[in-house]
Amino acid sequence: MKKILIAILMMAPLSLCAQKFAHFNTADIIPNMKEYTTAMEEMQTMQKQYEDDMKLMQDELQKKSEEYQKEQANLLENVRQRREQELNDLYTRLQQSYQDNQAALQKAQAEKMSAISEKVMAVVKKIGEAGGYVYIVDTSAGVIPYVSTTLSTDITNEVKKELGIQ
Repeated sequence: MKKILIAILMMAPLSLCAQKFAHFNTADIIPNMKEYTTAMEEMQTMQKQYEDDMKLMQDELQKKSEEYQKEQANLLENVRQRREQELNDLYTRLQQSYQDNQAALQKAQAEKMSAISEKVMAVVKKIGEAGGYVYIVDTSAGVIPYVSTTLSTDITNEVKKELGIQ
């Protein structure tokens, strides 16, 4: 009985050493994904459209402001007040559109990046299960102070291969 207990105690540290750990770097994976490139192109297209819309609104505000400046001295008080209110309303709409556009861009980017991250994490999980890893850490996250690359397997290339990245 004593011999069995000693054997178990001697084997316990060996079983801890047999655990497999891995790491990967999303900063080296995600920018190389086709989905990321497509998402960035879509975001640039969306941003360009928003910028064009804002430019049109700014041009309209500028034009109406210049017209008002030319006619201001000759306008009746009630007409002048109405025109000033129109200019203020247009300026307010311009500001609101800018804020709405920024919020829409941020939301779209978050949704696209979330889908990409989920795809990467699914592949990491698949590799982790197949490889029998105890922990797999993303070294680009900046949360982990140290990862021993000699005691941990780098699966970045395996993740890339699984995602179809060369």
